[in-house]
Order: sequence, then C-alpha cells, then structure tokens
Amino acid sequence: MKADLYDAFADSYSAENESSLLNAYYERPAMLALAGDVDGHRVLDAGCGSGPLAAALKAKGAIMTGFDSSPAMLELARQRLGATANLCLADLGKSLPFADDSFDDVVSSLVLHYLEDWSGPLAEVRRVLKPGGRLILSVNHPTVSLINQPDEDYFAIRQYSEDYEFDGEPAVLTFWHRPLHAMINAFTSAGYRIVTVSEPAPSPETPRELLPQRILDGEKTAFLSFIFFVLKAGD
Repeated sequence: MKADLYDAFADSYSAENESSLLNAYYERPAMLALAGDVDGHRVLDAGCGSGPLAAALKAKGAIMTGFDSSPAMLELARQRLGATANLCLADLGKSLPFADDSFDDVVSSLVLHYLEDWSGPLAEVRRVLKPGGRLILSVNHPTVSLINQPDEDYFAIRQYSEDYEFDGEPAVLTFWHRPLHAMINAFTSAGYRIVTVSEPAPSPETPRELLPQRILDGEKTAFLSFIFFVLKAGD
C-alpha cells in the first residue's frame, strides 16, 4: 500500500485504532503479551503508524525506535511520543537506516500483508536484529479469505482490496494474501526460527458491547482476524 494513500486517512485511522475491538482490544494486547518483559530492550517498531504500540512498549521500559513510510502517520507518532522515541521516515520494502545488530526486538504490527515480497524486508529486519533477537509480528489471518473470498484461490499469493470505515470515514485498503505455508517458508528461508504462533482471544478488558454476539453467548471464545508470530533471528 502506498504511503500517500495512508496519508489521506491518517487521522481517522489513528482515531479508530485508539478504541476499536480489532486494534485496541485484540491486536495490540496480543502483541504486548507476546513481547513480554521488554524493560531495557532496544525495540524497533517497523511500521509504527501513529505510535500506539510504541507508546505501550515505551511504558513497559523499552528503548523505542520507530519508522513509518507515511509522513502523516509519522507526524501523529511524533505528537504522541515526543522525544521519548527515535522516529524516522523509512520504508520496510527498502534498506533501513540502522546499523547491523542494532535491536533486541523488532515489532511489526499489521504491516507485512501490504507487501508482495517478504524476502527483502525479512532479510533487512534480520540484519538490524542482534543474533538471537526477536521479530514479533501480526498479519491478516490467511484463512479469513476462505470466508470473505470463497471463490478466490487460497493457495495463491494474490492482491485484494477491501472497503473499511475508520472513525466514520470510508477508506480502501489493498493487501497481499499468503497461504500459511508461504508465510512459514518466507520466515525460515530468511533465517528465522518460529518460536510462537498465536491465534488469541480478545482482551479480557474488552467492553461487552464490542464483542461478537457468539462470544457473548458463550458459543465461541475467540475469532479469526489476525495471526501472530514470534520469530528468533538465527545466531
């Protein structure tokens, strides 16, 4: 997805991100839980958006650096984080402006699914991670396409677009679908070891009015939306 397209709805996306079920009570709590104790860790937020995850990690004691390819999103992150994090304009699909072995952890929240090629970005993230460092990431769950796009080929790496509404404002997002085996192959080919695969339930703190009815009725405890990985860079 092009950065200038995100610029067009940065404010409404950021506002939605603050309190929505999928972001505030599902994706972000899951990323924080997987990150665990980051006190004193040098952490890079790859595709930091307006900075909510970076701010939460900073509150847990992480030494934060972040980048985003959208100038508008990065400006919102600067307003949120001030001088407490090193933020810069960069693109995960290109060379990153950081030295080798710079970070203990890299977090990438709902970013990779915008990219057709994963090999270059994963290699570049591994370069800036110290040996044994972690890449903690979330992407669209691949099996959701079986429900939303039943006539499409699950096993193909293919582009698709979906209509969204952020804080009352319409937007169109374009993603790249990958089957699960293609994700795993990309990780292992780039020199990572898969430590955790997670399909979490929403946070226990989720307001009842935001939960799907099937969860409220006790029929389900979770739902499919994103899939989460913790990867360890090879020594």
